[in-house]
Amino acid sequence: MPSSFNVGSAEGYDQIMGRWSRRLAPMLIDFAGIGDGESILDVGCGTGSLTFTLAKHAGLKAIAAIDYSDVFVEAAIRANSDPRITIRQADACALPFADGEFDRALSLLVLHFVPEAGKAVAEMARVVRPGGVVAAAVWDHYGGMSGMRLLLDTAAMIDPKARAVRHRYAFQPMMRLGELRSTFVGNGLVGVEDISLTIRMDYSSFDDYWSPIAAGEGPLGKYVAGLDGGLRERLAAAVRDAYEAGEVDGPRSFASVAWACRGRVAG
Repeated sequence: MPSSFNVGSAEGYDQIMGRWSRRLAPMLIDFAGIGDGESILDVGCGTGSLTFTLAKHAGLKAIAAIDYSDVFVEAAIRANSDPRITIRQADACALPFADGEFDRALSLLVLHFVPEAGKAVAEMARVVRPGGVVAAAVWDHYGGMSGMRLLLDTAAMIDPKARAVRHRYAFQPMMRLGELRSTFVGNGLVGVEDISLTIRMDYSSFDDYWSPIAAGEGPLGKYVAGLDGGLRERLAAAVRDAYEAGEVDGPRSFASVAWACRGRVAG
């Protein structure tokens, strides 16, 4: 089942989001737990933020990673040099693995882009052994992504159509308080716990913030790329003004919050 995340290039994705998922990956791993000799599945690996962070743990036996996007899979395969890691193209809602094949299945910043996220959670639970762990994290787009809301709130004052874009962005599936937890429980996972995880998104300049969005990367880039030239220029100027906030252009830092959830496979 295709993701709703539009992919332009692996490099563009890394600039707009991959570098931040690398910061979040260790926090999800700590929350999910890992043990020596375990086999781990990364569902929706992207360019490999979680996969390659997992590989820093020498005691793991094997790490499998899948993503729906050929662009991401090819980039992750090129970056891989660890014989424990296997990476392949696959659908999160129809995982090509046997029942109980893994000790843990993790998913970082993916489920909110899966149209039938509950089916993906059920598949993660299916391929994990009884007593094993399923864990996932998604962004809190409504209250926890100040850097991205800076763009959308500015756009909504310039472009009437941006209000609908903002609504879709802020209330994507799996992002409401407790939604991830209820999906885990509803798919038979037990001992379910959820927390919030916070990182900082640091930018060296407005161009560092804006260039991947202007290039059409991600959901916000797709919106910006669809504007006519004059409106796109007005928006860029207004977002720059909001980014700079009366100071000269330069480094800025915005907090970003993710919801995280984990549960055990019954049995």
